[in-house]
Amino acid sequence: MARPREFDPESVLDRAMQVFWSKGYEATSLSDLCDATELNRSSLYASFGDKHTLFLETINRYGDRAVARVSAALSRPIPIREALVAFYAGMIDQIIAGPGRTGCFLGNCAAEVVRHDRIAAPVVRRNMDRLEATFRDAFARAKERGELSASADVDALARFFLSNSQGLRLMGKTMADRRTLEDIAKVALRCLEECPNGAE
Repeated sequence: MARPREFDPESVLDRAMQVFWSKGYEATSLSDLCDATELNRSSLYASFGDKHTLFLETINRYGDRAVARVSAALSRPIPIREALVAFYAGMIDQIIAGPGRTGCFLGNCAAEVVRHDRIAAPVVRRNMDRLEATFRDAFARAKERGELSASADVDALARFFLSNSQGLRLMGKTMADRRTLEDIAKVALRCLEECPNGAE
């Protein structure tokens, strides 16, 4: 009979993700991962495969959480503009407080490995696509409610707000000035002023 696992795989993935997030894939060693997860190499390999396989799993785990976070923020029973205001405010608060200064894990992975890692690249792209779809669904619902004009391009809005939120997180890695970050968010939100209340 196989011995039951004596650790929580999800907790191990979370710890590994934090290491990759803070150090990057290339700079992360197996020793770093073993120290963070409190597993020896044989246990880590047996449960998650090699370093690269573990890395891919952390990307998907982050993607699941990011999609859930954005979906929860934009599915609130309030107008889409108010939901986005709160979404940006929370992001900026996190950056100012410190934890948000590590940037977006997906964005960091895209910058580091997408151009030369043919296996990780589609995993990152797929999770970015999932985030874009989450924004798109929120804008589509807002359009149905008459909060956006009938001619509003929800695909373009989704791509823009995904890229803008990624850019804000990137800026937050080197700049923790609230006024500057809020200015970025305010300019982004002006995009919605072109199609208010269903008006053509």
